[in-house]
Amino acid sequence: MRDVDDEVRQIKKEIVESRGLIIKTNNLVNALGADIKSIAKRQAGYERRLNWNSGVAIAVIGVLSFVGLKLYFDAQTGAMESDRAAAEATAEELRSDLGDEVRRASDRGTAAAKAAKYYDLIRARKRAEVVREYPAMAKEALSPAEAAVFRDFEQQFRQDLSLEAYQKGLALAEAKKHLDAIKRFEESVELDPSGSHIPAVKHSLALSLRSEKRPAEALVFAQQVADQSTDTGLQADGWWLVALCARDTDDLDTARDALKLLIKKWPRSALSRDARPLLREVTREAYLGKKAATPAPVSSP
Repeated sequence: MRDVDDEVRQIKKEIVESRGLIIKTNNLVNALGADIKSIAKRQAGYERRLNWNSGVAIAVIGVLSFVGLKLYFDAQTGAMESDRAAAEATAEELRSDLGDEVRRASDRGTAAAKAAKYYDLIRARKRAEVVREYPAMAKEALSPAEAAVFRDFEQQFRQDLSLEAYQKGLALAEAKKHLDAIKRFEESVELDPSGSHIPAVKHSLALSLRSEKRPAEALVFAQQVADQSTDTGLQADGWWLVALCARDTDDLDTARDALKLLIKKWPRSALSRDARPLLREVTREAYLGKKAATPAPVSSP
């Protein structure tokens, strides 16, 4: 009987233990289920974040790719535009060069025809026409050789015409036609102002001006003859004429200085022999002029 009770108690104990084990197992299963649900929720959140991140990454990559392609195409377009602009500029330069070349060819053809006519004037020794037409001819599209030849001939003809005008002026002055002589002398100076004969021309011009009672104008040219160094043989004549013209204009100080310089630099010349008595006369005239200009003293009452 005791054995049966012990066995019942043992069974009850096992039943209690089994029930406790079932409860623990159930609790563990519930806890495991909760953990699984939590893990499932976290996994779902992770997947959603992963999906969003993937979408954002794809969008960013797409935007960056689009921007990169845009920049690439812009760079290519800019390079093509630059090449096109350079090609257009080159084409424009070529068109301009072609136009210039055509224009030069046309100008050269026109200049060649005019040069032929101008050379005919030279061969015919039409000096006045050659000199008159030269300024217009020099503006044409001449070759360097043509320009040099025409320039040399024009200068030579200028000298010839200047000398010719000078000779005509001398003949007119000798015939006492000083007004006409003055025109020829002025023409000679205008044609060749730097010629070696110009000091003599200016001396003759000054003489004719003085003969026409124009001493002030004559004094200007006489002074130029005296100051020049091209023809030193005429310097003494220049100073002598300066003295005469200055005396004519009552500029006695200038006349006296010119005579003194003439006597000092050319003491043995015939002009110096004439200059000495003239210097005394001019000095006396200057003295008398100053004395007449001095007011008489007023006597006290």
